[in-house]
Amino acid sequence: MASETAPIRVGLIGYGYSGKTFHAPLIRSVPALGLRVVGSRDPAKVRADLPGLVVVSDPAAVATAEGVDLVVIASPNDTHAPLARLALEAGKHVVVDKPFTLDLAEARGLVALARRHGRMLSVFHNRRWDSDFLSVRTAIADGVVGKVRHFESHFDRFRPQVRDRWREGAGPGGGIWYDLGPHLVDQAFQLFGLPERVTANLARLRPGARSDDWAHVVLEYPDLRAVLQASMLVAGGSPRFVVHGEAGSLVKQHLDIQEQQLLAGLAPGAPGWGADPDGLAIHDGTGAVTYAPAVAGDQRRYYEGVARQLTQGAIESSAALEALQVMACIEAALISARTGTSVALALTAEERDGSASPRP
Repeated sequence: MASETAPIRVGLIGYGYSGKTFHAPLIRSVPALGLRVVGSRDPAKVRADLPGLVVVSDPAAVATAEGVDLVVIASPNDTHAPLARLALEAGKHVVVDKPFTLDLAEARGLVALARRHGRMLSVFHNRRWDSDFLSVRTAIADGVVGKVRHFESHFDRFRPQVRDRWREGAGPGGGIWYDLGPHLVDQAFQLFGLPERVTANLARLRPGARSDDWAHVVLEYPDLRAVLQASMLVAGGSPRFVVHGEAGSLVKQHLDIQEQQLLAGLAPGAPGWGADPDGLAIHDGTGAVTYAPAVAGDQRRYYEGVARQLTQGAIESSAALEALQVMACIEAALISARTGTSVALALTAEERDGSASPRP
């Protein structure tokens, strides 16, 4: 757990599912970070979990608090941009939960503001440190399937009943594409860089759905297609990843278990943390199938990277630029689904060059 003398004082805005399940435990697991104040409309819940912390009801008070160096924003999606703007103008470093903003224009404004104030701005793309993604990324880099030509990434759930919560509502930032799309897009970009065009289909398939609960998005590269799929009506049968290459194929069946471990109360870094019993099935094209163990996941590495950057005093803009690129894809998919056309990412040359080269 973080010590009382941790050099980076953290304020967390929002103690709903994301703040309680992910941010608070991960922040408290990094010694250089000290969680000091939480902004929540349910102070009793916070105090029951985190006795001794300051709890306030006004998110703006956290964003501008004198005793806070880093503001983490885990509130509803339509509050991300205004709260991040407030925190940056108050001289704070900022972590924003995904999605970064509601649109590309808001993302550009925040990136420019962070640059003007010389502050770190990062988006919580914690799924870069999931066991499923790390396993697939390692296998691709090792050439297990040769040159990749077809890539599928599924983030599916079985929630047939529409729940009364903002993530599934009709308001700005609601729906599965804003919720899970940023993870799918960011992982694809980490593997393959930026696509030439995006083709998307979004739908409401559950009775009573108020926002999209099904998404099928294709990222078009010159010699590769990356298919991103998310649904609320998948009880089983869809693998997490499928990768087809010139030398074979691989399948990663199940999702990383860290979210379930956090829900069960396991502390990040405890024995068994991130250990994944579901390995990769590798098909070599002759009918032979071999199995490789999964790489362990560890989402602590996101906040360890944040702490390292802040304690070393070397503020980098790459994380913010990568988040902006993801928002360009989120927006392109929304336009594609609405118009029935393939859409290019609306990025400037500078925005593309920030971190646009394909990964190994």
